[in-house]
Amino acid sequence: MLVHGGAWAIPDDAIEAHLRGVRAAVDAGWKVLTSGGTSLDAVEAAVMVMEDDETFDAGRGSFLNMDGRVQLDACIMDGGTLRAGGVGCVERIRNPIGAAKKILTESPHVYFVGEGAERFAEQHGIELVSNSELVIDREIQRLSEAKKQSYLKMPEEFGAASQYHDTVGAVALDSEGNIAAGTSTGGTLNKAPGRVGDSSLIGCGCYADNQSAAVSTTGWGEPMMKLVLSKWTADRVQEGLPPEEAAQLALAYLKKRLNGHGGIIVVDAKGHCGLAHNTPRMAWALVTDEHSASGIDLGASA
Repeated sequence: MLVHGGAWAIPDDAIEAHLRGVRAAVDAGWKVLTSGGTSLDAVEAAVMVMEDDETFDAGRGSFLNMDGRVQLDACIMDGGTLRAGGVGCVERIRNPIGAAKKILTESPHVYFVGEGAERFAEQHGIELVSNSELVIDREIQRLSEAKKQSYLKMPEEFGAASQYHDTVGAVALDSEGNIAAGTSTGGTLNKAPGRVGDSSLIGCGCYADNQSAAVSTTGWGEPMMKLVLSKWTADRVQEGLPPEEAAQLALAYLKKRLNGHGGIIVVDAKGHCGLAHNTPRMAWALVTDEHSASGIDLGASA
């Protein structure tokens, strides 16, 4: 079980909160796995913990768009069946990863957005909340400060590695040999209403296939979308690269082609794991049968 909780210039005073968050998430996912649960259920449990933690850009406490509203995206994918579910631009779902999983398990479709996604979620037992319940004072202040700084509108600064990128995600392998991946986000601070990033798009911010790997990303979404980075990484594993090398290569490719930045986590169906980032710091946590570990790297690892 491997999770991430953002790849950017995480400040010193936020390190402990990030570590607590990713540790709680990986513990929740591992508990599912050790109880005989599926990798899909483990991924949902882990991501949901981080959606409920205001430290991260997912669920309550997410970044606000230009209109001062929370708009959430999420995706989850089952490597054994290639079934997937995704939601985009939802404003009244506290845990979008749960809605994404409902789509995977109970719909012939893969992707729902906006009001249609919320209607589907409500019809399948997910309570809708007021958008105001997802907004916190910290983010109101953060948006106000962003609007004062016109440079945030410039593409090269919009994607700066120092900017906030607290998207969360998880990948897991269960006792049946199946892998799964999930990613959830509130998107980019001060984003245009209706903007969808890589996190909820299959092959971009999330991908899983037992024949290759389960992958989740975090960071500047637009370059990752253009390179379909999660699928690109999984393909490298299928070609024979270990997940660690594939992760490193993916971040180098992202930087070389589009000057993109972020982080990535990978697990294959044999239990081999990898992670990489090309930002100042990245929050992550890992648990296996042999050991557990977590950290916030102090320098880019790719």
